[in-house]
Amino acid sequence: MVQQERDRRGPEPGGDPQEPRHLIEQAPTEVRRRAAEKIFAHEEKLQEKRDKTTVRPGFRERVEEFMRGQWREPVVVLRLSDNGLAFEVPGRREDGTVKGKRLVRRFFWNIIRGVGVAVSYVLYLMHNSAAGKGSTKRVVHVKGPENAMVLDLTDRLRAAKAPWLVCSPSALAIVDTGTTILEPANAPEPQVVWQARDPQAPKVDLRKRTVTWPDGSTFEFLLYGNTESRHLRTFFGPEGTINWTGSA
Repeated sequence: MVQQERDRRGPEPGGDPQEPRHLIEQAPTEVRRRAAEKIFAHEEKLQEKRDKTTVRPGFRERVEEFMRGQWREPVVVLRLSDNGLAFEVPGRREDGTVKGKRLVRRFFWNIIRGVGVAVSYVLYLMHNSAAGKGSTKRVVHVKGPENAMVLDLTDRLRAAKAPWLVCSPSALAIVDTGTTILEPANAPEPQVVWQARDPQAPKVDLRKRTVTWPDGSTFEFLLYGNTESRHLRTFFGPEGTINWTGSA
């Protein structure tokens, strides 16, 4: 009789999660999660194709050979993202330009840049929603006091057409190869646009992708897609160490 009464009333609130009612309630969330995973898997495949097209094979090797010849040390070479950096430095706008200068040029640049930022922000929200995150905190890549030491690097970085971050056990540099759409054989020689060596070199944390100067200013560098992220991981050793020759 008790079982018949329970069957007539249906499952109690908060009952077995495998009851049909619970499965039905969970289904929409699971469907959305799977759909989001498919979208981002497709996006990753498109990004890999873009990386191979816009960064031709051979450019990294040219930069590696060029900087090893100068520093006589093993190097890690990473293509940096072309996306704009967000600044939090007194005297600078959010895009890194000096306040009070280049107002007309900045107006038109912000219109173009705003389209890319809007698309990136939508994808960012979709990713966080799929992962169960809801933070909308503004991401800042460059932080520091007024006239921060980091600005020497970032101001030169802004002018590079195809910037590469080059690290060694005792040095750091930004190298510009010019457009990477060309075949490497037809491209100009790599150019060092900024560099620092010990003891003046800032501290680099490749795992956290941050560069820190003595005045506390920091640069969180962005990589050019998943290809660069995977390449960076090949240098990670055990217990937080960096294997400068890379993995086999």
